[in-house]
Amino acid sequence: MPLINKLSARLQNHPKRVVFPEGSDVRVIQAARQFATRRLGVPVLIGDRTRIKAIAARIDIKLDGIRIIEPARSAELPEFVKLLKGMQRFNGMNEAEAVDYVLSPNYFACMMLLTGAADAMVCGATTIPTNALRAVFQLIPRQEGVETISSMQLMAKEDSNLGINGTLFLADCAVIPEPTAEQLADIAITTSMLCYHLTNVPPRVAMLSYSSKSLTRKTPVVEKVKTATSIARAKARDFDVPVEIDGELQIDAALDAFTANVKGVESPVAGKANVLVFPDLNSGNIASKFAQLVAEVPAYGQILTGLSKPIAEISRGASAHDILGSAIIVAAQAVDRHYLYPLETEN
Repeated sequence: MPLINKLSARLQNHPKRVVFPEGSDVRVIQAARQFATRRLGVPVLIGDRTRIKAIAARIDIKLDGIRIIEPARSAELPEFVKLLKGMQRFNGMNEAEAVDYVLSPNYFACMMLLTGAADAMVCGATTIPTNALRAVFQLIPRQEGVETISSMQLMAKEDSNLGINGTLFLADCAVIPEPTAEQLADIAITTSMLCYHLTNVPPRVAMLSYSSKSLTRKTPVVEKVKTATSIARAKARDFDVPVEIDGELQIDAALDAFTANVKGVESPVAGKANVLVFPDLNSGNIASKFAQLVAEVPAYGQILTGLSKPIAEISRGASAHDILGSAIIVAAQAVDRHYLYPLETEN
């Protein structure tokens, strides 16, 4: 069973509230309808109520089971303004300035996460990444023990032996242009944690490069990946995840056992990787978009990692199906893994 379908089935027993700051977007409304219809929880659309209702009527979508919030008319507005003004980053801000911030859909949605009014968030459908992420980075704390906020994209190819029943976790494809070795290590750890949470399968992390276990190539990129691998292995001991990490590996040696064997690469990861950590944003972003367009592999995300709250920052080109898949992932992220996989984790 594809991972998205498996998570959907489990979410029906643990429904969550997912907030969408771009609530008047047609694709978001369509995804929200599917989320509610499948009994996965309550989708929350932020935006003008009249406009959302008019768009829903035009595309013949019913809004029952979907919550709509207009920030300016919300009962939570005074509480959110007070909370914002009390934050160190916004110290000294006057009332009018604080109100303007909170009335912004992305800031309002983040406030919902912070106060427990929502469990997860999906943003980015209509805004450039820097605008979508500004509120997130300013308001949402990092996970304990994590210094780096990055992103993960889940790719799922049916009837495939790659990864975990065809599912691969790719990072970082959206946030950090030129990660340091320390940041790459953080990316490996946070992506592993999310992989394990969503699948209950031990992560096998390949730290990718253009060479595999080379003794002669000493370029800065290769050396950075080797260093990141060592750092990640050391950090993994501090987290409760049964992870294997190896690098540097070429992508064919990471995913194909025959190729790994021919190239003489032996490890618990080679040929069996399910988490792919790219050396920089260029390679990660190009590889993920190439796979989607040429191989037509379904992809979901970006899912932000390293944060204390589940948040997806999707592409402006995402379809309603992509948005629904991302919402399912972050909603499942908000469920304790022992509840997602009770039979598998009780022993």
